[in-house]
Parts: sequence; structure tokens; C-alpha cells
Amino acid sequence: MKKDKVIYWAATGIIALFEGVMPALTSQTELAKEGIRHLGYPEYFGNALVVFKIAGVLALVLPMVPKRLKEWAYAGFVFDFLFAAISHGAVDGLNFQSFFPFIILGILMLSYVYYHKLQESKG
Repeated sequence: MKKDKVIYWAATGIIALFEGVMPALTSQTELAKEGIRHLGYPEYFGNALVVFKIAGVLALVLPMVPKRLKEWAYAGFVFDFLFAAISHGAVDGLNFQSFFPFIILGILMLSYVYYHKLQESKG
């Protein structure tokens, strides 16, 4: 069980850093705004995305959040990573930026699997 907790929190912590902390700290930089524009999205879309990413991370890391809401947060991140890969692939072609979201998606799936392992061991 201890190993499961370590794996869950390591994976969830990486997601929290990439999808909560980094966007919160960098979303208003010119580089971030240019990245959104480069992909063809309006600036307000980037702002909304950051708000939902932070809310999703809070749903994943706070223990008092209901399980159903955590499931929605996981689903939202899956869509986020898939559409990030599609957007980068469509605009820039197949390169590292197109595949990087799949790496983070793999880490998210690790978090998801171990979240459920921990839930099963409780109940």
C-alpha cells in the first residue's frame, strides 16, 4: 500500500506541477500568450484553460473532493492532452511538441490507476 501511495502522489504531483503551478505562474507571460495565438486560439481561451487546469488540479489533490468530481477532472485532463497533441500536430507537424502531451497523459493514467488502487484498498 505504501508503494501505491508513493506512485500515486508522485504521478499526481507531476500533473499538479505541469497543469496547475506552471500555468498559474506563466499564463500571463508574452511567451504563453504567443503560444496560444500560434495555435490559432484567442487569448481568452488560454485564460479559461488555465482556470480549468487549476480547478482540475485542486480536484485531484484535495482529499475532500468527491470521487465523481475527481473522475471529471481526470476526464478533462485527458481531453486537454489529446487536443493539445492534435493542435500542435495540425499547426507544427509531427515533432516533440506533438508527442509531449502523450507523455503527460501517460503520467496522468498512472495517477488514475493508482488512485483507484488506493480507493479499492480503503473499501
